[in-house]
Amino acid sequence: MNNSNILKDIHERKALRALKGDKISRETINTLVKAATLAPSCFNKQPWRFIAADEIAVLERVYTSFTDANYWAKKSPAVIAVLTEISLDCSLSDRRDYALFDTGLAVMNLMLQAESMGLIAHPMAGFDPFKIKEIFRVSDAYIVIALIAVSEKGGSADHLNEMHRARETAARERKPIDEVLFYNHWN
Repeated sequence: MNNSNILKDIHERKALRALKGDKISRETINTLVKAATLAPSCFNKQPWRFIAADEIAVLERVYTSFTDANYWAKKSPAVIAVLTEISLDCSLSDRRDYALFDTGLAVMNLMLQAESMGLIAHPMAGFDPFKIKEIFRVSDAYIVIALIAVSEKGGSADHLNEMHRARETAARERKPIDEVLFYNHWN
């Protein structure tokens, strides 16, 4: 497959962990979230919600929700919580609740905008969602889907464990196209 046809920001985006601790401006966070809000959604319901933590006292509380595997994200100067509530979006046949799908599209827009701005936007699933809801005073009706560590690129990898240091410079691994794409019937 010819990668030259893939947009540069898509091709170069990578889940980096060598974060810089330099403050991320609210203007930058607003730009990232504005890009997210331009994602398509079922009947334009726009089910995504975001909470940005950028104050040190709040960030320190957010860091306590991280699993041990996300130790590296404690250097992040901003963390964006991604939330939705199923009733905010379309519910279709066969359990196709679109809120999660549409919110995922929004997150990808955010990540690609970050890449184009020379930033890291690394989504994480390893956190305690109940603790996040408590910290941000979020209703139980909402699902905290992910946290996104936001940072400038170019941080030191010195604090990363051996496995994460190796991943910083390793080529991204992706399944071959014939393993994920089928034509005309399920293989």
